[in-house]
Amino acid sequence: MIYVKTQSGQEAFKDRRGVLTPRQRSAFLLFDGRRSLDQVLAATAAMGITQIDVQSMISHGLLEPLIARTAGSAPASALSAAHSTFATSALPDAVESISKLPYADAAEAAIPSEASQRSTSERYQSAYRIATELTATLGLRGLPLTLAVEAAGGYKELLALAPKIKAAVGESKFARLEQALLG
Repeated sequence: MIYVKTQSGQEAFKDRRGVLTPRQRSAFLLFDGRRSLDQVLAATAAMGITQIDVQSMISHGLLEPLIARTAGSAPASALSAAHSTFATSALPDAVESISKLPYADAAEAAIPSEASQRSTSERYQSAYRIATELTATLGLRGLPLTLAVEAAGGYKELLALAPKIKAAVGESKFARLEQALLG
């Protein structure tokens, strides 16, 4: 079964209401109308996300089956546009132009080939966890960066934030994140 975010789910995520736990927020991002429930559960298994967490998001009206959405309220192309708009609008101005950031060229080079053991999705999942952990230690002064990390919808966006994270937390703490992104 494929699930998508509802409008109230996107608002709850954006407003950071208490309905979603921190680990559910990570899983919530993956429900984009393209990944199946099994794929999302497999990708978030290391974080401890279970069917119960997904059922909780469904019962709170944060997720709905893609079938219900396409049959009722919006076509799939509108869903994709809405998701894209939501993800882009949440990014700070400095991140919107990924091509201008120092790590942008590294993003293309760092995307693993078929021979590599880790996919960009796996790299994103491990790097996202480390990035949120690092930025959370910054307190209020790091809030904009924390929000930018949470809004990063993919590997390239997270890689583009890497220089800002490195500047904020220092090179020694950043080494873990760099290894997760590029290693």
